[in-house]
Amino acid sequence: MNDQHDHGALGDAEYAEFMELASEEGFDIEEVEGAIEEAGHGPLPVLAVVGRPNVGKSTLVNRIIGRREAVVEDKPGVTRDRVTYEAEWAGRRFKVVDTGGWEQDVLGIDASVAAQAEYAIEAADACLFVVDATVGATDTDEAVVKLLRRAGKPVVLAANKVDGQSGEADAAMLWSLGLGEPFPVSSLHGRGTGDLLDEVLRKLPEAPEQRFGNTVGGPRRIALIGRPNVGKSSLLNKVANEDRVVVNELAGTTRDPVDELIELGGVTWKFVDTAGIRKKVHLQEGADYYASLRTAAAVEKAEVAVILIDTTDNISVQDQRIITMAVESGRAIVIAYNKWDELDEERRYYLEREIETEMQQVSWAPRVNVSAKTGRHMEKLVPAIETALAGWETRVPTGRLNAFLGEIVAAHPHPIRGGKQPRILFGTQAGTKPPRFVLFASGFLEAGYRRFIERRLREEFGFEGTPIHISVRVREKRGRKK
Repeated sequence: MNDQHDHGALGDAEYAEFMELASEEGFDIEEVEGAIEEAGHGPLPVLAVVGRPNVGKSTLVNRIIGRREAVVEDKPGVTRDRVTYEAEWAGRRFKVVDTGGWEQDVLGIDASVAAQAEYAIEAADACLFVVDATVGATDTDEAVVKLLRRAGKPVVLAANKVDGQSGEADAAMLWSLGLGEPFPVSSLHGRGTGDLLDEVLRKLPEAPEQRFGNTVGGPRRIALIGRPNVGKSSLLNKVANEDRVVVNELAGTTRDPVDELIELGGVTWKFVDTAGIRKKVHLQEGADYYASLRTAAAVEKAEVAVILIDTTDNISVQDQRIITMAVESGRAIVIAYNKWDELDEERRYYLEREIETEMQQVSWAPRVNVSAKTGRHMEKLVPAIETALAGWETRVPTGRLNAFLGEIVAAHPHPIRGGKQPRILFGTQAGTKPPRFVLFASGFLEAGYRRFIERRLREEFGFEGTPIHISVRVREKRGRKK
């Protein structure tokens, strides 16, 4: 076996022992290696799709992700719940950040496009710049080109709305943008998207650069996230002991993410403040969309997401979306319940009931009850962050994991379905940050049983403050093996 093979989180001896086990159970070794490698890669590389409104970005995103998920409407100002999607091409997975869907009033259109592009580019490993080939390069397109140049990220240029040979000449005109070869595509009909995606994969790293503090002595990155006006800026000011960020009663006064190096508990941390952008009357509809885009950008750069919840308000759908975004991004998580000092006994009682029902998906996250205004319990924030990071980086040796899985299978076998009883045969932890497990089984494991396994993993090994990713590989019948 090639000594240079990527074993993910497994050491050489552990890897050899594991492969022997896999072989005994009748698994194809290449398949097992592929599963470990895939699960061990960690965060997926990020592609930002940028360009001015109405050039077909969302339609192209739907082509890339292979399903109609990004909202496509002729009417500008369509807000959405999500801005990031997962895609796969030629066996490689990556994330797509879609910035098509919010258009400011016509007068401020350049500023609107620039703001969207900046947030998305910030989070990305590479950018897909979409231009309408039938219109040619506009002043707004030129402005986006300047942004892309300044950011220094790899760029693929898509010349969209090229539906036939006649449009090829229009596409060729876009060489003038100075971004290299324009790839003629029709996002509507799918023409040319294969070649475009091949080029995207060439520009995307196999695994994204670690944007967080893996370097010795590098400060760990914390994203403060939450819906507008939950007190993110006040919290940042309190931990920094200075008025570093403008705080205003008007919801969403912070415009740009502010990185702040702050010393807490004798350790330097890098805080990223991601409050919602300023709401003007004509921006009312799009502000939530911007906030989502900015939150996604900040979370992509962070190791820990501190999610602020305003306890004086009911836990909202928007809170839930933000939590889901943080969990799906695989970051360590701390929940900070802010404005705790403003609660009376009755509100406290009902809030605890709400937390039990609405916060189930992050019941494993450390919780702190704080007041950003008065500084109440702020000293508990750092230990909570450290706990979440420790869970995020926890690694369970393969031998110990398999002993644990054996006990579970014996005590709580999978329910019988269709006369068959699938069994977990063995497993390994393929990576950390967050912990990622691959389980090899004799048949399909139901979602409920996977959740049970996750719950037991947490009870046995901790994993406080971190999402856990579990993928299951089912053994093919021997007759079908090549």
